[in-house]
Amino acid sequence: MIKLPQWDQTLINKYNVSGPRYTSYPTALSLSDGYQQQDLLSAIESSNSRSLSLYIHIPFCSQLCYYCGCNKIITRHQSKADIYLDFLAKEIIAQAHLFKNYTVEQLHLGGGTPTFLTAKQMTRLIKLLEQHFNFTRTTERGIEIDPRSLADNMLVDLRMLGFNRVSFGIQDFNDDVQLAVNRPQNADTVKQLITQARELGFQSINADMIYGLPLQTPQSFKQTIKQLIELSPDRVSVFNYAHLPERFAAQRKIKDVDLPSAHNKLTMFKNTLEQMTQAGYQFIGMDHFAKIDNELAVAQNKGKLHRNFQGYTTHGNCDLLGLGVSSISQIGTAVLQNQKELKHYYHSVEIQNGCALNKGMHLTHDDVIRADAIKQLICQFELDIQAFSEKHTLVFNDYFKDALIALAPLIKDELLTITEHKISVTPRGNLFIRIICMCFDAHLQKQINTTRFSRVI
Repeated sequence: MIKLPQWDQTLINKYNVSGPRYTSYPTALSLSDGYQQQDLLSAIESSNSRSLSLYIHIPFCSQLCYYCGCNKIITRHQSKADIYLDFLAKEIIAQAHLFKNYTVEQLHLGGGTPTFLTAKQMTRLIKLLEQHFNFTRTTERGIEIDPRSLADNMLVDLRMLGFNRVSFGIQDFNDDVQLAVNRPQNADTVKQLITQARELGFQSINADMIYGLPLQTPQSFKQTIKQLIELSPDRVSVFNYAHLPERFAAQRKIKDVDLPSAHNKLTMFKNTLEQMTQAGYQFIGMDHFAKIDNELAVAQNKGKLHRNFQGYTTHGNCDLLGLGVSSISQIGTAVLQNQKELKHYYHSVEIQNGCALNKGMHLTHDDVIRADAIKQLICQFELDIQAFSEKHTLVFNDYFKDALIALAPLIKDELLTITEHKISVTPRGNLFIRIICMCFDAHLQKQINTTRFSRVI
């Protein structure tokens, strides 16, 4: 089992810098223009997998949340979703036949707000996917839910459509905080929905929370986490709010004076760590927790946890196909992304016979090696040097000479240890896993000069 993180304020002050989240390596910042359908075909041909994870992006939200940096469209016109589904259908039909030899192990709907769709629209989408892709009776089907806007009986409809996992975007239970981010919600409604989901037999119930929002205090967020633990979700994500108003216009509505201090923000996460672990949750990494008998924790303890654009996953053997505006695919050693703006997505689907691809990259041999090292560290908090060297036919200390030099001060501060056979992240270093991974990142310096990342804690 992964050892509980140790909080060291001196190290927090020293190393709480900004850096990538490593849902991929190289990160999506390395994507370049000019990728088309032929790149997808080549990626499929060269891939060793015939298992598929499907991601469908639904960009619509009925109300603007001021903190949000997601790709979304604010509207109350339900007809816009019908138009979107028309174009999405063209993309599904065009791409699905390329994956006729694949079996879908995982389906996830994200956004935006996927449950912006009505039951009729959702049924249309799922039936279309089932018609053109090879699903099994055991396929994991997950969906992100905004508790505030969920239609009556929608959970029942989702269960009937085969969904077996739900992720509730809660963020905070405090009324003042919710109003400050334009997201008022009733705590009792959230509790009733989680109870209903459990009664309907959803296999996994997840909750997303955010710390660092305006008007939050260590005490108020501690109470929020206490309420959350009482609901006993299977997995919990506690995200660090990154205030980047120069990038996300909605965040300009948040007053700087209302944001918690850096000290209070860190205290919130420290309290959360203590509360979650004392309640029987395993710290998976960064901002993720899972019950110790959850498949994420089990996979991590067995050294089989993976990470991709959907976060931590047990489906590391799958290629990932993203459908819809802005969606990202990982097929073999290729990363491909659809058009990010809706009008451009519609235009591409229309003139390119269902293809909306725009950006991408092909991983080099060096990228593949470094991606594997980063994945091992960020998922398992250790790396078997001998096994890794044999797998990639290299001399580890020679190949990663620069990385080992960069790791030296982290070793001195006891964030990790390196022996002849193994790299091991210590309990003091668990919280800084992103910084440890940054030492292996050959693309990072260029990206740091052009991009603002979120802080690691």
